[in-house]
Amino acid sequence: MTRSPRIDGLRCSLPLWAAALWWGSLSVIGFLVVPLLFKHLPSPAMAGAMAGQLFSAQTWLSVVCGLLLLMLSRAEGQGEGAALRRALPYIMAGMLLALLSELAVAPRIMARDNLALWHRVGSSMYLLQWACASAVFWRLNARQA
Repeated sequence: MTRSPRIDGLRCSLPLWAAALWWGSLSVIGFLVVPLLFKHLPSPAMAGAMAGQLFSAQTWLSVVCGLLLLMLSRAEGQGEGAALRRALPYIMAGMLLALLSELAVAPRIMARDNLALWHRVGSSMYLLQWACASAVFWRLNARQA
C-alpha cells in the first residue's frame, strides 16, 4: 500500500510548522502581548502576574515544539532530515533556555528576589530562546524553498 502524496507532504512540512509555531508564539507573546499588558492593565502588578502566566504557558509550548522537532529529526529520511539534524543544537539550546527560565528564573522573579537582576536574566534568556527558535525556523524554511 502506497502513501498518498498529501500525507508525505504533510509529514515533510510538519517540522516547519512546529518551528513556525515555536518562533511565532515567542514573537507574539514576548514582543506584542506582554508589552500591551503593561500598557493597558491598571497596575504593573496585574500585568506582571498575567505576563508570568503567559510566559509559563509559552515555556511548555516551547518544550512540546522542541520535543516534536527532536522526534521528527529521528524519523525523517536522510534527505529531508538533514536540515532538521543541523538545527538540533538550536533546538536543544532553546528548550534548555525555556526550562531554565521557568524552573530557575521565574521563581526568583515571582518572589521579587533581586527583581531587576532576575528580570534582566529572564529577558536575556527569552531573547536567546527566540534567537534559537528563529535559527531553527529559518533553516527549515530555507530547506522548503
